[in-house]
Amino acid sequence: MKKSLIMMGLCVASFSTITSCKKDTFADYYKNPAKVSESSIEKQFTGIIYDFRALIIPTYGNYFITLRPTINLYIQNLGSLNQANQLVPGSAAIEERWNKYYAGLTQYKEFIRLFNNQSEEDKANKKAMLLAAKVLFYDQTQQMVDLVGDIPWTEAGNLMANGGDYTISYPKYDKAVDIYTTMLDDLKIMSEDLNTLQIPATFAGSFKTQDLINNGDLELWKKYCNSLRLRMLTRVSASSQFASRATAEIDEIVKNQTKYPLILTNSENAQIDIFNVSSDIKSEDIKGAFETDGWYANIASKPMIDQMVSTHDPRLPILFETGDKAAGVYIGLDQSLNNNEQSTLVRGNTLTIYNRHTLSRNKYIPGILISASQVNFLLAEYYNKTGNAGSAKAAFENGLKESINLYSSISKKSDDKTVPAAAVPTAAEIATFISTVNWDAASNKIQLIATQKWLHFNLFQAVENWSEVRRLDYPKFTIPTFSSDIQKTVPVKLTLPQAEATYNEANYNVVKDQDNPNTKLFWDVN
Repeated sequence: MKKSLIMMGLCVASFSTITSCKKDTFADYYKNPAKVSESSIEKQFTGIIYDFRALIIPTYGNYFITLRPTINLYIQNLGSLNQANQLVPGSAAIEERWNKYYAGLTQYKEFIRLFNNQSEEDKANKKAMLLAAKVLFYDQTQQMVDLVGDIPWTEAGNLMANGGDYTISYPKYDKAVDIYTTMLDDLKIMSEDLNTLQIPATFAGSFKTQDLINNGDLELWKKYCNSLRLRMLTRVSASSQFASRATAEIDEIVKNQTKYPLILTNSENAQIDIFNVSSDIKSEDIKGAFETDGWYANIASKPMIDQMVSTHDPRLPILFETGDKAAGVYIGLDQSLNNNEQSTLVRGNTLTIYNRHTLSRNKYIPGILISASQVNFLLAEYYNKTGNAGSAKAAFENGLKESINLYSSISKKSDDKTVPAAAVPTAAEIATFISTVNWDAASNKIQLIATQKWLHFNLFQAVENWSEVRRLDYPKFTIPTFSSDIQKTVPVKLTLPQAEATYNEANYNVVKDQDNPNTKLFWDVN
């Protein structure tokens, strides 16, 4: 932890000398962010986005080290070759994400320190940037809490504020429930503030330049804030700690979308777009994450392929391509087969793989934070729960349409010619798909929503995908185990990095008993 604390303290200056920039000129400003000496509110705000980018934009570390051996196996986002102890969460997997999260957290804490040192006039003028920074930080914090539970939070990332004294900078752990409470309290206040906030003309240009997510568009930040609230409230809606609050606040948001606007179309998505692959804001070695020889990390799973084939899903050829020797038939890897059977299939070149044009060789995949489909599916769940069948169906089908359009647009961004781009789905194909999915005929509407949410999140928002699968308990997956395996059930959370037990021992010991892959988070009541 000492080493981590020192590194966190060093990284806060990453954006100190970066001047204002446009999204399409990143290369001019992100060459060597370590060579810095001073900072400002504006540059530090971009610094937060910069350090969190590795958790948002597809990168080798996140996809190959963190997601491949854990989440993408647990919920069958990928077809995986069975091996001994495959359900034991490796320390390297969480360390990769843990370090990236705390780098962003440290940038955020330095931003807050700088903001608090501004004059009252400057604070008022730049409040939009403060609220935007909090929304992004809370988004990433929710995901980290949903991965492991209790984390160091209020006392984390304070090395600079503590004058570089690491002996007083070892952070205690905050309870997951308390972190959620703080964030939900704050987001509610922020949603009200955003409705009355006006950005001074003298600051609007600077905010637009430094905002790599919404280009300084306050209306889009309102929608991001309220959509994040809806996501978090829905996540905890079945827990004893938040059930009544979630019911009241979700009801308030949904019934007054003029006051609490939501992300409902892809043009409003909260995401980081890629404009210049020569800059540091890019998909980093994503091809290596999927196509490294011998790892078979781009193979489709049988549950996903079978589901998409059965409903004539227009996203199928956008997201996947058939094996060279499969005669055009989509075939996913069956997790129930033994390793020898799986290996034979893998070497036989009949298995479906993720589409290289759309995914593994697409340098322009955006980093998706919250999409219109996610919000529409949350609304479908709300309307279904409250007995509004017509609105539930409409929101669900809008979620399907926006998902198809999103993945079609991602495919269009690619300039890779390894395989031809899939054709844009026709209106007739989309209509056939929606008819086949058939909201009206589904006896279990929650299972239907959960399944389509799983397909939509896919690899692109894997952490959200796993969280929703755990919360809704659908779809259901079976992962084989061996008699000698230490962990014989699919984990319900990841374990903490080994470095915490080694370097932050006193604080880690307080949560040690909960550091178990079989200990459910407070909101996971299924």
